[in-house]
Amino acid sequence: MPPKANAEFVCAMEDVLEVSTRPYDPQRPVVCLDEASKHLVAETRVPIPAAPGKLARSEYEYERKGTANLFMVFEPLAGQRRVTVTERRTAIDFAHVIRDLVEAYSPQANTIVLVMDNLNTHKPAALYEAFEPAEARRLLERLEIHHTPKHGRWFNMAETALSVLATQGLNRRIPDKEPLTRAVAAWERQRNTAECRIDWQFTTQDARVKLKRLYPSIELG
Repeated sequence: MPPKANAEFVCAMEDVLEVSTRPYDPQRPVVCLDEASKHLVAETRVPIPAAPGKLARSEYEYERKGTANLFMVFEPLAGQRRVTVTERRTAIDFAHVIRDLVEAYSPQANTIVLVMDNLNTHKPAALYEAFEPAEARRLLERLEIHHTPKHGRWFNMAETALSVLATQGLNRRIPDKEPLTRAVAAWERQRNTAECRIDWQFTTQDARVKLKRLYPSIELG
């Protein structure tokens, strides 16, 4: 959490909390974006499968195979998510995820309300690194961007969705990108079919009470 009396934090926090309370509007869908890395790990010996009365067993030793990156795009009110697996987490990768996001809602939505954190690659300028200026501007004109406060990524519901993915779909050793992509796609289909949403209940009024220490004191006179 940030230090006390942090006006920058509470300003960004209240902005994101206001977005989180908006009713569902297919013309202005609220979409959250976040990313996480996944360590790729291979077995050094063939695991012993489960048998009646016995759990599956794996060798404690493993072989590191690098990392992959997971971009989570999550529409909490519709219960839909899209996960993109990439080898890196560069500004170019981010820009292509944004273009895929815009194209997914075109032409159904007038504006996509995008909530994301302050990661160094999560900048509108990334679109100008990846695309021609006219294309970058076209994409940006479809977006209404809101950044979570620094040190406050938990206000981004896409981070919650990533935590669910890590627990439900990726809680095992995965050696490379191909099986990782399959596992992510299977989890995504299951969650989207069930339209699993997030019941976000933390409001600005809650923040002004529970996080009161973060608000600057106001002196009158």
